[in-house]
Amino acid sequence: MKKGWQTKTLGDLCEVVAGQSPEGKFYNAEGKGMPFYQGKKDFGEKFIEAPTTWTTQTTKVATEGDILMSVRAPVGPVNFATDEVCIGRGLAAIRSRAELNREFLFYQLLHMQSEIAGKEGAVFASINKSEIEALSIAFAPLPEQRRIVGILDEAFEGIATAKANAEKNLQNTRALFESHLQSVFTQRGPGWVETTVDKISTNLDSKRVPITKHVRISGEYPYYGASGIVDYVGDYIFDGDTLLVSEDGANLLARSTPIAFSVSGKYWVNNHAHILRFENTATQRFVEFYLESIKLDEYITGAAQPKLNQKALNSIPIPIPKSVEAQAKIVESVESFQEETQRLASLCERKLTALEALKKSVLHQAFIGQL
Repeated sequence: MKKGWQTKTLGDLCEVVAGQSPEGKFYNAEGKGMPFYQGKKDFGEKFIEAPTTWTTQTTKVATEGDILMSVRAPVGPVNFATDEVCIGRGLAAIRSRAELNREFLFYQLLHMQSEIAGKEGAVFASINKSEIEALSIAFAPLPEQRRIVGILDEAFEGIATAKANAEKNLQNTRALFESHLQSVFTQRGPGWVETTVDKISTNLDSKRVPITKHVRISGEYPYYGASGIVDYVGDYIFDGDTLLVSEDGANLLARSTPIAFSVSGKYWVNNHAHILRFENTATQRFVEFYLESIKLDEYITGAAQPKLNQKALNSIPIPIPKSVEAQAKIVESVESFQEETQRLASLCERKLTALEALKKSVLHQAFIGQL
């Protein structure tokens, strides 16, 4: 440890307040009483987000400037309270005393997050007040703490800017591909016809067999659900090229992952994905790209549990060239564009990963006294 640094337990340096939830009957969304936070879901990058719930009965209270720690899964993330707030059992408030700059402590707890999370080990991860108080905190004299905080603030601000730019570029890359898809299918030329899914494919839904997790036998064959592979099993029921289309799930509306995806080889499919077989790969891929380019809201039933049933899927109109050769040419063009946008997206994702690694590296240097 660097000269002048000390080590004490967090309990020696801070007051820790374990959260306690009021009875639900005291909650409201009208701003009556004190803002109430239950856990990490309202955390921002550094400061807690604006409240969505208030309580007219207060139990445990955090004050402005307290560090809020998530004490139930996920364990360890921290944020600053920006006002006096009531905290539920998913949070603890950490109030630093005179020896410890609260910003310095915040950064140190960020640095220790993996260590803190590792202190649990149960399926329902949690950490209690005594375990928080027992955490070992290394700290420098106050002037040095303030110097380190200044360096970290500047570094994190730069990293946040770079991260925002990379995320925007990633978003733009995805939007570019979506825009290209839409343009492909709106610029229809001679020789195009309008058909429906059921007229150009064979539905194999009747052959699906769901297997509950506790009876699955692990193996080499992909086990597909609504959004892709969910497991690997020891047997298969399909062999060959098919197009899987999500039957249910929130992703039908959110579209955060593909709802139509081609699969091949030997595999198993549960009853959360429709199975379509086509006469040729070009038509299959064409339909896959088309379904990815359109909104399906009018074909989906249920808001809480969205579902695209087989009848609705079959009725979706598909504009398509009569010629398989023309279909193949369009598919080849889209695949080429997709490959390029995926390459750009991969660069953005690698940059985001590198920025997270940089944050950890800077924190590590700070708390071994090398900044």
